[in-house]
Amino acid sequence: MHTRSSLRSALTGTPRFDVVVVGGGASGLGTALEAATRGYKTLLLEAHDFAKGTSSRSTKLVHGGVRYLAQGNVGLVREALRERGLLRRNAPHLVHDLAFVVPAYDWWAGPYYGIGLKLYDVLAGKLNLGTSKLLDHDAALERTPTLKRDGLRGGVLYHDGQFDDARLAVTLLRTFLDHGGVALNYAPVTGLLKEGEKIAGVTFRDEETGESFEVLAKGVVNATGVWVDDVRRMDDPGVTPMLSPSQGVHVVVEKKFLPGDSAIMIPKTEDGRVLFAVPWHDHVVIGTTDTPVETALLEPRALPDEIDFILRTAAQYMDPAPTREDVRSVYVGLRPLVKAQTTDGAGGTAQTSVLSRDHVLRVSPSGLATLTGGKWTTYRKMGEDATNKIAEVAGLPERLSLTRGLHLRGWMDVPPEGPLSVYGSDAPSILGLPGGTTKLHAELPYVEAQVRHAARFELARTVEDVLARRTRALLLHARASIEAAPRVAELLAEELHHDAAWQIDQVEAYTALASGYLLASPPAAHPEASAPAD
Repeated sequence: MHTRSSLRSALTGTPRFDVVVVGGGASGLGTALEAATRGYKTLLLEAHDFAKGTSSRSTKLVHGGVRYLAQGNVGLVREALRERGLLRRNAPHLVHDLAFVVPAYDWWAGPYYGIGLKLYDVLAGKLNLGTSKLLDHDAALERTPTLKRDGLRGGVLYHDGQFDDARLAVTLLRTFLDHGGVALNYAPVTGLLKEGEKIAGVTFRDEETGESFEVLAKGVVNATGVWVDDVRRMDDPGVTPMLSPSQGVHVVVEKKFLPGDSAIMIPKTEDGRVLFAVPWHDHVVIGTTDTPVETALLEPRALPDEIDFILRTAAQYMDPAPTREDVRSVYVGLRPLVKAQTTDGAGGTAQTSVLSRDHVLRVSPSGLATLTGGKWTTYRKMGEDATNKIAEVAGLPERLSLTRGLHLRGWMDVPPEGPLSVYGSDAPSILGLPGGTTKLHAELPYVEAQVRHAARFELARTVEDVLARRTRALLLHARASIEAAPRVAELLAEELHHDAAWQIDQVEAYTALASGYLLASPPAAHPEASAPAD
């Protein structure tokens, strides 16, 4: 069992790491696992919690990107489709095939989109998840009964992958630890160590104890998502920013608004994006938007216009369509979009909707490797590329990548069904913990044993860690998650040896955070309810 204290001991007992990865999201976890499986001594440091930022706030799709195909970026689509197939093989408990219906209300729409999606099939090759085909009116409604019927001619069926982003992050973390890696959350990097002009390690602070540490390393990878420029400025205060971040908003509603097993893909909205309505954990995720932001916030908030846009667009295609009163949760992710580079190295300007979704890898004169851009689907390839580069920069022995066929923690050929399916082969051990059949809340699919498991095996440290990322309660039903918070705090306090005051602080902090996921204000928290029972 990897506890925080044992990981701290492993960290201080290692004179020098081969690789330090800064950032515990998709790109950082992918890089850390890639490095560890090659036998490099690897440390992963995360300032907050693993996947706290963008990596827990995606549209929940492992996909090639039909939109990028329309933009002509065939290379990106081909790479993403290959990685989609590999991830489906390596984590079948987390990634599954999902059928999508593209509704057609014009005579030309079915053949037009059908041709493009046939190309999608071809690019996927042997790793394709399913063959696209045209649907007539009745077949389209059979798969997606809530499509608007007036004017519906049919549609196109195609296949992509679906996953649980934060659970994949936790799975990668545990797989990394299983392969000898060392990881700490709540450990922000505060500076870079140098020998002469070259990077020689990092300094970081343990937020739980307030202690500061110096860690020597042969190579450092900056994989901090929308915050990569902050770390780059630690290396060079005058560096030109790389990113033009944008935010994508999603709303979550009840399953009744999309009762079938298929998703809806609206190929062109009024702002030129695609919009998805996706069944997920017995709910429906609808999104997303693409709004430029000047400042990357840890908890970004949806703008009223973005909510209106999503609901207005959904109402054009769905009957009944969700209204504001039907929204159970609103969440926002920030995209680390890389600016176009001019010949002098300065970033050009462009609409965020047309900036590249390719990942970018840059190495500074001091040897700091920065990895950013990309998307969850290509996390493994991003990690492979970053590890290849840092091994070259740091003079590490050349070793082959093993991750193309690496089964991730919990791998099962036929995963269990139900809410515990995301744990794969670890699910039975959860049922054996206290509270294995005791629900956290009547309107949530989770049991108390999952809280204990998160604390013991998944480095969960706070109520938010459990309700936002170890489970997905915050995204599925924000108000119910607030009501469950006192019991989660009590269970965590028991596991982590905290007192009643800690529980009160945790419930207050979580209630304040989760309020931002509601369209209406939640009921006031009652801190005394979080005190342990006599």
